[in-house]
Amino acid sequence: MEIPKNDLIQQSSTVSVCSDWDLDFTDEELQSIDAAIESVASSSSSKKSVANCDGDRPRTRRRLPDSLFTRSALSFNSSSVDPSSSISLLPCPRNRFSNPSDSSNRDNIKMKYPTMAFKGHIVYSRTFPQVEKAANELLKFVELKKKDGGRAIIGFDVEWRPSFRKGVKQGKAAVLQICADAASCHVMHVIHSGFPESLKSLLGDSKSVKVGVGIAGDARKVFNDHNVSVDGLEDLSYLANQKLGKEPKSWSLSSLTEALTCKEVPKPSKIRLGNWEANPLSKEQLTYAATDAFVSWHLFEVLNRLPAVDTPTNEVVEEAIAPS
Repeated sequence: MEIPKNDLIQQSSTVSVCSDWDLDFTDEELQSIDAAIESVASSSSSKKSVANCDGDRPRTRRRLPDSLFTRSALSFNSSSVDPSSSISLLPCPRNRFSNPSDSSNRDNIKMKYPTMAFKGHIVYSRTFPQVEKAANELLKFVELKKKDGGRAIIGFDVEWRPSFRKGVKQGKAAVLQICADAASCHVMHVIHSGFPESLKSLLGDSKSVKVGVGIAGDARKVFNDHNVSVDGLEDLSYLANQKLGKEPKSWSLSSLTEALTCKEVPKPSKIRLGNWEANPLSKEQLTYAATDAFVSWHLFEVLNRLPAVDTPTNEVVEEAIAPS
């Protein structure tokens, strides 16, 4: 992204004042930007540095304008997710101080985002015993959440073989993707395995929340194709409109991911529109499927931590950056 020069430099008709913004950032300063973002939760105010205008850079760290947070978001979010450590469940730096649904803000910010991909363990099940075992493990996870007084949040998505010929129906729901945390995601090849009772119980449990964009359509397809109910649904698009305010819009998984995390979800047509009935699925298909379910889980956790839209701006910032 190219940031408008007027956003960074206070121009004068004669001489620019302290115009070191024209110079490229040093590695040390870029590290300082990242450190400033990470320390925002513990900082109650920013101290302005006093710049000298003798042609040298200020000796103390400069107070960075809000517009620069878009640049630092690349380094802040580009590191790989380590499943063994906690991942950030806060909005990306740009959106801590602005509304992601503000169309004028989005129009002024055009950039190539880093890719969001699932880096944890993918559990691929394609036989009846394998799917049964995986579903039983997930049911135990759900029960543990209930005992702790919480609720299980499950990122949920469905894939099927598309049809490109007129009059030929699309394939049945072939793959279910289920992700309940950042460490592991399940990819179940139900077109070959069928639906064990344990999987039916998991999907039909209304107390375990299945989250996704357009999730009602996925649930309807599973029911129409396999006569299996999926209950306890929460649409991320609806939740985003509740939390972000402004004019309601129909979010896609990609647009909501960019707005909240400053990352993009890769959607290569070769994979997205590929043969999801192939046995076995390719490594690329497994990664694609697991990532969609993981992203849905992740976005729900981010949105769930945002305050209500009618909360005053200063409270929004404080609550959004408060440690969980």
